[in-house]
Amino acid sequence: MVIRLGYDIRFDVPHPVSIVALLSVHPSRRHDLKEADRVLVDPNVEATEYVDAFGNICTRIAAPAGTLRLSNMTTVEDSGQPDPVNLDAREVPVEELPPETLRYLLASRFCEVDLLSATAVELFGNAPRGWARVQAICNWVNAKVTFSYPHARPTRTALDVYTERIGVCRDFQHLAITFCRCLNIPARYATGYLGDIGVPLSPSPMDFSAWFEVYLEDRWWTFDARHNMPRIGRVLIATGLDATDVAITTSFGSARLARFEVVTDELR
Repeated sequence: MVIRLGYDIRFDVPHPVSIVALLSVHPSRRHDLKEADRVLVDPNVEATEYVDAFGNICTRIAAPAGTLRLSNMTTVEDSGQPDPVNLDAREVPVEELPPETLRYLLASRFCEVDLLSATAVELFGNAPRGWARVQAICNWVNAKVTFSYPHARPTRTALDVYTERIGVCRDFQHLAITFCRCLNIPARYATGYLGDIGVPLSPSPMDFSAWFEVYLEDRWWTFDARHNMPRIGRVLIATGLDATDVAITTSFGSARLARFEVVTDELR
């Protein structure tokens, strides 16, 4: 399967500002690209790439006052298969976890492990360990939280989601990630492209999507508390502790979003 990916994002910038963008396909999927994947900046100002502490490709931009446009269009080869499933994948005891996974057991900006640990044990402490326990968490979050774009709020934390029972895709994932960490299952936030491939078309405009990954057995596995089913055509952009680490753009000053379009289409 070949998928066309792209975006057209524009900002009104009142004063010169530095911006960091996470818009490049993740290094783990670079070998699948069939065309160049480069953030195009208009006007043509200084933009440099670097790899952050989580292994994501970032673009740092020195934006002048005026209109700033970030755009790209590329294609990627995909297996066309749904997210892998391994019902027998086991939880790994903390003392046996690879050292690099340990930070994904800790609290972070949007994932208050300390405040939700007792709740997680009460809800899922008796669930079968391993894949089934993570799936139980996804089932619970999917059933108890209502999806609503009008109720999106950039400061909503996992505890807020648990209390308010409403949010957007990032909120579903933050709560599920937190429950996993509370039970000593490493979990990290993921963002990328997820088009309506193999499912009914959504009436909402295309957007970047959020999901999460957990470490079971000997690798990271994809889970999605919002959609709660294996999906076709995920293309990863970035992973981190939570949404703080993988914001599509971070401006160090004022930059008002004026246009936002995302393309994720199956070509063949």
